[in-house]
Amino acid sequence: MAAHNQASNLTFGCVAALQVVKARDASARRVKMAAVESGLAGVQLTKVRPGADVLKRAKRKSVVFQAVFTESEPEVNVANDISQEIIGAESQYFVQTYARSPVVFVSGKGCKLYDVEGNEYLDMTAGIAVNALGHGDPTWVKAVTEQAGKLAHVSNLFHTVPQVKLAERLVRSSFADRVFMVNSGTEANEAAIKFARKYHYALAKSNGDTAQGATELVAFTNGFHGRTLGALSLTSKIQYRTPFEPLVPGASFVNFGDLEATREIVAGKTAAVFVEPLQGEGGICPATASFLRGLRELCDETGTLLVFDEIQCGLGRTGRLWAHETYDVRPDIMTLAKPLAGGLPIGAVLVTDRVASSIAAGDHGSTFAGGPLVCHAALAVLDRIQAPGFLESVAEKGAYLKSQLNERLGKNSHVKEVRGEGLLVGIQLDVPASPLVASALKEKLLILTAGKGDVVRLAPPLIISKQEIDQAVDILVKCMPSLK
Repeated sequence: MAAHNQASNLTFGCVAALQVVKARDASARRVKMAAVESGLAGVQLTKVRPGADVLKRAKRKSVVFQAVFTESEPEVNVANDISQEIIGAESQYFVQTYARSPVVFVSGKGCKLYDVEGNEYLDMTAGIAVNALGHGDPTWVKAVTEQAGKLAHVSNLFHTVPQVKLAERLVRSSFADRVFMVNSGTEANEAAIKFARKYHYALAKSNGDTAQGATELVAFTNGFHGRTLGALSLTSKIQYRTPFEPLVPGASFVNFGDLEATREIVAGKTAAVFVEPLQGEGGICPATASFLRGLRELCDETGTLLVFDEIQCGLGRTGRLWAHETYDVRPDIMTLAKPLAGGLPIGAVLVTDRVASSIAAGDHGSTFAGGPLVCHAALAVLDRIQAPGFLESVAEKGAYLKSQLNERLGKNSHVKEVRGEGLLVGIQLDVPASPLVASALKEKLLILTAGKGDVVRLAPPLIISKQEIDQAVDILVKCMPSLK
């Protein structure tokens, strides 16, 4: 915020700009919070006696605070007070499942985020590959607000226009014949597990077999498919799995990229193989064409369904609409989520008619999934991603990011490899990446880790500019000495 060296009066309870609570609720704490939410971060607030004109306008007793903007650090840093209060409240009221960074964000625009103190951060995380269009995209905001004013939710007992339009769009844009909507990535994989088992159950029954049909599942080392029990059963990290065992039976892991190891796929036993064409959480590891093509052939030979998890790598992230397009291999089922609605919770399971024909009414369902609000938002996201030249720009900027990282960080002794596709890029280190993440945060750059904690994961909004890429690389170069 620009320093003003001037005072302005904030009438708590009657000034329209604040739009907070009634005057009887006035307190210094609530005024501080209102000031921060209104963009008055880093100010001093002093209670003053209201003038007659203020009382007349308010038509009731009001409390007036004077906001003083100074170039120097205020004696009482309101924003810092609020930040610490929010962080403290989180630790008091939340189940402690997240190791959050000590920053409280209040707004964002494009690839930038702003905390309660008014600090600007360059976001190279996109909310873990969710905010494909960045923060506050005008077209997306318009789509969400317009639909919210019309219809947000009716459940799946009824038809809605946005849901059908989105399903048609996804089918016309992919290998799939039909779509099932969910609310998240882990839900998408849970549905895929059920669909795969139901397919083989129906197949067995159609053949007069009294057995259940194939039920086993194969996934890969370093793969991540979610944290609910079914999806967790396909996620290889032992620290995620151990406290919650026994998990879903019949799941096994083979080495990612090792086609010989996939001989565990057995006809009549293996229902489905789950694989990420580009592993995200596992360390930004792309599959090879020969590996995915070999999987397709093996699945065809054994009657096993091939499931591509494109929750993180799909929908334009690699510079193609679908990550698997690079390999010219088609799955039987594909799961989507993260960027689909630009920040609202949605997921989708795309399937062929062969799979869909085995699914009957009541086999699966969701109250919230595919509501008109999120589906209308998803259509706005797809309009942008599929606009002429957009995906080409993602591929170009991704290549530029990797070239800059290789050129400016490649000679660092701790950097072993820069890899990835499009704007999903990993920097493989020979030491833990957490000191670099912490140092970057101090320099107002947001980055992630992946792999075994030794990979820096960069997944910025797809609308990032080359200038912002340069800024990010500059900060990374500056922070590299933090690695020991």
